[in-house]
Amino acid sequence: MPLSAALLRKDPTRTLDALWPEATASLTTTDQKTLRTRADRQFGRLHSLLHRLYGETYELDGVLKEALRIVAEGMAARPQAFKTLDSEREADPRWFRHERMVGAMAYADRFAGTLDGVREQIPYLKELGITYLHLMPVYAVPEGPNDGGFAVSDYRAVRPDLGTIDDLRALADALREHGISLALDFVFNHTSDEHLWARKALMGDTRFQDYYWMFPDRAVPGAYEQHLREIFPEQAPGSFTWRSDIEKWVWTTFNQFQWDLNYRNPEVFLAMLEELLFIANLGAEVVRVDAIAFAWKEMGTGCEGLPPVHWIVQAYNALLAMASPAVAFKSEAIVHPAEVKQYVGVDEAPLSYNPTLMALLWEALATRNTALLRRSMENHFGLPDGTAWVNYVRCHDDIGWTFADEDAAELGINGYDHRRFLNAFYTGYFDGSFARGLPFNYNPENQDMRISGMGASLAGVEQALVDGQEVWLDHAVRRLEVIHAVIYSAGGMPLLYLGDELGTTNDYSYRTNPLTAGDSRFAHRPAFDGKRAAERDTPGTIPHRLVGTIARLAELRAATPALGDTPTVFLNAGNDHVFAFRRGTPETGWLTVAVNLSEHNLLVPTRWLSHDGTDLLSGDLVRAGLSLSLAPYQVRWICGVHAG
Repeated sequence: MPLSAALLRKDPTRTLDALWPEATASLTTTDQKTLRTRADRQFGRLHSLLHRLYGETYELDGVLKEALRIVAEGMAARPQAFKTLDSEREADPRWFRHERMVGAMAYADRFAGTLDGVREQIPYLKELGITYLHLMPVYAVPEGPNDGGFAVSDYRAVRPDLGTIDDLRALADALREHGISLALDFVFNHTSDEHLWARKALMGDTRFQDYYWMFPDRAVPGAYEQHLREIFPEQAPGSFTWRSDIEKWVWTTFNQFQWDLNYRNPEVFLAMLEELLFIANLGAEVVRVDAIAFAWKEMGTGCEGLPPVHWIVQAYNALLAMASPAVAFKSEAIVHPAEVKQYVGVDEAPLSYNPTLMALLWEALATRNTALLRRSMENHFGLPDGTAWVNYVRCHDDIGWTFADEDAAELGINGYDHRRFLNAFYTGYFDGSFARGLPFNYNPENQDMRISGMGASLAGVEQALVDGQEVWLDHAVRRLEVIHAVIYSAGGMPLLYLGDELGTTNDYSYRTNPLTAGDSRFAHRPAFDGKRAAERDTPGTIPHRLVGTIARLAELRAATPALGDTPTVFLNAGNDHVFAFRRGTPETGWLTVAVNLSEHNLLVPTRWLSHDGTDLLSGDLVRAGLSLSLAPYQVRWICGVHAG
């Protein structure tokens, strides 16, 4: 007899006892004991979350039992090496906050051709000091448009041009042997319209039609769209797509070929749990939760960031903690700075991209003024204990100017006007701009756009090479060096976008490919330039300089405990060209970072510097209370042993 909802609410422990024998029958005695210990810790919150999501509509005991069965089967299929790692990470749950953690991200095909090619590049990754590698989606996708791999047709198959699923397992093992953690994507908001579930829905199977959002006419979609924003107004206007083959409207937030999943249906939650645990058992140590904000729909709202989104991710977090606790979630939420942190937590996603720091580093380079950067970091940088930012300069995606208008207003800056200025600056239309970025998804209604471009092109390298001005080229390379020095020292894990370490500029060949011609983001998704990489051994070249800087930053970071699991305090250096912050504790020692984000020579009083120390980057002795000299785009890592 099913357990009553009232009993489930009152006594989750009794519920676990009742469901346990049948749900975990596939496990060995040892694994059952381990899983029960973890389940005793996690089941209470899992029970509460699933009750909020499904308890009023579905027989909750059935949902819970099926979730436990999937967890047990996932644990039974988990290789022993991963179970050992699970135990290690349970003993060290803050592993991703260690100073040795330095990340990189790339598309496997563009970086190395195939998964075996990525394995061959491990020595290069180690040269850069990389201990974490995020490969963009490697799963099977449609042959035509596929949103850069984010339209997944099969989570359990690899794109044939990259290799096989066994090649992916072998790569994960090889990376781990070399101390590099693999990160993979969990594209959980949508699937491709070629996914098995979608194909069954197109064949008229009503069970699988309920895996998605489908409507017989425009009435309900029209009511929803009154409150929805368009994500890709140029490429994919609207949020619904008419499918004449089944005469239904399908919810397609991002593209017509990406169908949003219906998480109101617990079958979807459970089916995606199976895919998640499969990804974990491939060897992923971090799972990036893609498009996290869009997973729940509610009439009369913008259908972004609703409370059930957090309940879903928290429930998956609890289930991961049972089956594969070595794996950590990383959230991707490009939203208002105050809202980004809502997705971050030990019980939700302990890692999160830091889009605000990224965007405002570029803002500060354009304005030569750090006031908005400092104010925003003071207001939004702090995270819950045991979590961490993933700090980056560039990534596979565009740049949106995600600063808070209220932060800007405190400084007398009009947010709307400032974004228009930044768009003009980074597309090269502002007089005096050094940037050669590209507009992405211009919206004529509000004149909004985002910016595409490789770091080198945005920082001025491309323009300086064309103009042949040596001093401009030096400044452009310094801009890249200085903002990477910030992400390598700010609290959290730095993430290098592979290609930036070589000074690779925009790839305009995307314009000649019909599949990519309308998407300027492919300008910053170039193939790895082996010839350029070889230049890193030739003094005087840009790759030699940048690779040397990046590798040294990683080496110094790994040797500096103050850059590990310590807080960040932002400082007012008394000069708006200068961005400054302090890291450390009495146990680790102290590191103060001072960054000149302008092309001016500065002499800055150091009332804000609370300790004497040595600049790890130059070897200079720096004394508190004396003026600090900063050359154009210079960064100082001032390491001391005490703070006042």
